[in-house]
This record gives sequence, C-alpha cells and structure tokens, in this order.
Amino acid sequence: MATQCVSKVELTISCENLLDKDVTSKSDPLCVLLMNTSGSQWYEVDRTEKVQNCLFPKFAKKFVIDYYFEAVQKLKFGIYDIDNKTVDLSDDDFLGEFECTLGQIVSSRKLTRPLVLKNQKPAGKGSITICAEEITDNRVVNFEADARKLDNKDFFGKSDPYLEFYRQIETGWQLAHRTEVVKNNLNPSWRPFKIPLQSLCGGDLEKPIKVECYDYDNDGSHDLIGTFETTLKRMTEASRTSPAEFECINIKKKQKKKNYKNSGIVCIKLCQVVKEYTFLDYIMGGCQINFTVGVDFTGSNGDPRSPDSLHYISPQGINEYLSAIWTVGLVIQDYDSDKMFPAFGFGAQVPPTWQVSHEFPLNFNPTNPYCTGIEGVVEAYRMCLPQVRLYGPTNFSPIINHVARIALDASKQNTASQYFVLLIITDGVITDLDQTRSAIVNASRLPMSIIIIGVGKADFSAMEFLDCDDGQLRAPNGEMAARDIVQFVPFRKFQNSPKEALAQSVLAEVPAQLVSYFSMSKLYPPNNPTPPSQS
Repeated sequence: MATQCVSKVELTISCENLLDKDVTSKSDPLCVLLMNTSGSQWYEVDRTEKVQNCLFPKFAKKFVIDYYFEAVQKLKFGIYDIDNKTVDLSDDDFLGEFECTLGQIVSSRKLTRPLVLKNQKPAGKGSITICAEEITDNRVVNFEADARKLDNKDFFGKSDPYLEFYRQIETGWQLAHRTEVVKNNLNPSWRPFKIPLQSLCGGDLEKPIKVECYDYDNDGSHDLIGTFETTLKRMTEASRTSPAEFECINIKKKQKKKNYKNSGIVCIKLCQVVKEYTFLDYIMGGCQINFTVGVDFTGSNGDPRSPDSLHYISPQGINEYLSAIWTVGLVIQDYDSDKMFPAFGFGAQVPPTWQVSHEFPLNFNPTNPYCTGIEGVVEAYRMCLPQVRLYGPTNFSPIINHVARIALDASKQNTASQYFVLLIITDGVITDLDQTRSAIVNASRLPMSIIIIGVGKADFSAMEFLDCDDGQLRAPNGEMAARDIVQFVPFRKFQNSPKEALAQSVLAEVPAQLVSYFSMSKLYPPNNPTPPSQS
C-alpha cells in the first residue's frame, strides 16, 4: 500500500549570529533545504530568498513539506553566503548547517539549534530557528497594493520602498511575506502578490496583522518608513474603486515632530481570500501533461563514433543524453495518458538536403513526430544519431517556439486540461540567447514549462541566467516574464547519484509552475469548473 501523506507542514526559518564572510560588508545568506529519503543521497527540496547584508536573517519564503507520520524524513538546512547569480552553491561560502528529522521539528513546533560546519565544529555562534505549522487551510489572500507620499529616506534619489506583512503569534510577530522593492519611487505600485491565509493570520480574519514599510538599502541597514496594524477583515473591504487606506506611522518621528501627520499612505486596492487548488487537484481533475524532448546535435558534442563524444553510446548502451531522457521521462510519462511524446533534434545537418535544422523530428516524420512511450523516444534517438551530421549553431528558440505554438492553441480552449513540458538536453553555450529570452518570456504566458539539462563540462552560466527563480527574466525589449518557467540542472551534479535524485531536482518546480499558470489564468480543475468562492 502506498504511504499516505498525513498533512502538509510549513517551516519558517530564521538565523542569528551568522559567520561574516564578506570583507567590506556582511554576508548575504540564503537557506537551502535538503532531504534524504533513500538513506544515502541528499537532494534539494527548495531554497529561500537571499537576504542582503544580514547576519540575523528572517526568511520570508516558507518551506512546505508533505509530512509522513510513519517515515523518517531526514532534513538538512544549509546556510550559504551568496556572492554570485549561479544556481550552484559550491561557488558560495558555507556558513553552517543543521540536520534533524521532520518528526523532531513537528514535535517541538519551534526548534533553535547551533549551526555546525562540515567537520561538525561550531559555525561560530551561528544558530538556526525553525518554526513548524501544519497547513490545514489551502486558501490564499490575493493582494494589490500601492502607496503615496512616502517619506524620502535617501539623500541622492528617492526611497526604494517595500512592505513586510507580520502575523501575530504568542511570542510576538512572525514575518509572513515581503514584497519586491520598487526602486526610486515615493508613490510605488507593487506587483500583485499572494500570501497563504494561514501564514498571514492563522485563518482568523479578526487577528491583528502588522505591516511595515521600509526603504531598501544595499548595505542591509533598511530604514523604517512607517508601520500600521490592521486585520484581514478590514483589508478585504478594499476594492479598486474604494481602496482601504492606512497611514504609515513612524513612532520615532512622531515623538520628535510636533505637527507630524504620517510618513505616507499605503493603499490596499485588492484583498481577496480564495481557495487555491493544488497540483493534484488539477491532475486528478483530468489535466494532461504533454512531454516534448529536444536533443542537441551540435558539433561541440564531438564525433558520436569517438568515446570522447557526449553522443557516444557506450558498450552498456548508454550516454548522458539517454540517461537524462530515461530518468525524467519515466517520471513524467505517468501524467500523460496516451504516452505519445514528440521528440526533436536541433543543430544538425539533416538528410536528404543536409540543410541545418533546429527542430527536426528524431523519427524524420514531420507530420507525425510522436514516439510511443519513453522507449520510443530512446529508439528514435538511437536510429537518428548515425543519420545526421553534427553541426551548429546552438539555437534554442525554434524548438521553444514550436512547443509554444501548440501550447497557445491548447490555451484557446480556456480549460485547465493541457499543460506542456519541454525537456531540452544540451552540451553548452546558447548562440541565440536574445531570441531564446524572447521565446521564454512569450512562453511564460502559456501553459508551459521548460527543463534544461546540461551534459558535459561546458560553461552553463547562460542557462543559469535563464533559470531566473526570482521571476525577473526579461526579453531584450524589456518585457518581463509573467512567471518563472525554466529549471536548469547540470547533469554532472548527479553523475554519482541515484537516478531519482536527478528526476526530483529537474521536476521539482513543475507542479508549482502548472498551478501558477492556471491560477493566473483563473482556470480551475476540469472536474471542478466553478471558481473558488470568495471567503
């Protein structure tokens, strides 16, 4: 019998007295959560945002984990000082870690422990605090907010404001959400955001909520502009025609200035409590995941007949391309009922004309590029390899646009019935980076995710640039991606790991990406077509 998930648990992380690894400023910490279920291999589950210049970080991003009562779920919390934009943490300074089981955290509810280094020696005076809470309510609060006439805290230019929302708990206030920073603006409008109802007020609409408005500073010494307290009930009365307005009060300024009025007004234009459907709601409601494979046949892979080539098939019948197709495909095929997968190659000269193509079917059948099951994709790849000439350049945009056209047609049905996942396996540097950026920004508005697996030893910094977890990827014309849809993983990181670890890592973001698209499009599971009622 399959193990039953008892419930979902939300973990809130904060640290104190972290090691300072930066010479001219303070460390920029991030917390990564690793899990071990196989007994030997740790794999990454999620990571928080980076907090700039701070040795006492309170992370706004929460970790949400399925809790299994009967299983020992080993967790490891690693703290890193992030000094670059790459996904790989081995380039960053290690500030300490803490290892325990989810059971220990759940039974304590709040756990504070010292951080240790890899040699198990103390990481200075560094400590980590983990607060656990069971998620019993899957409603979220959708917000739209702006502000006007905020105090200017900068000598040069204007304030760079952001908001922090706090929930009241027994011991004080707990950070529930931090908005993005709006640069150089005393009348900012923040992008729409959502906060889980439980994180914000524990489901109690009358419970006090504290909102603080800050001016962001690169050195971490953010200036408090002002603060106010309210309740969710008060904020839900807001509408775009009649916003709920709150005076930002700076207590220190108020005590000093006789005729002090306020430090600006924060306007809540929309505050709507809705039920949020989960990935399983969509899948069990009949949503199909359509899986497409794109394989890099550029000359930089090396002659497939040479053992040095990434396309060389070993006597055991494998190479990195085949391993990636098998590993990811075996997981994702369970969500596609017809098990028919289109598979394409790019960057090769293709018979009979020997023109370079960047979206040719592996089975050489343009009218029917579908392969039967993952076995069919593997067979098509093996048959195709000796028939093409590896060439170049490495262009991603044609195959992304190919899948995007199909996703666009599906989106016109206006139902949550189809989602598309494109797996690109490549050995290196993208030639058409600008066109690829535009293609991804366009695809971010469609029911589509892109997984890129890098094989070989190339420099993959461009791939990590595309895997923009803060959702800030822009097209060359400045247009911003509607959501994060790219997940990049270097294969070499998993060469000595169980196959499940690679699949876990590359597919980890797909469920949230699927839910984010359908939520954004206000599309609900096929067997539950009525919109979630406003609470």
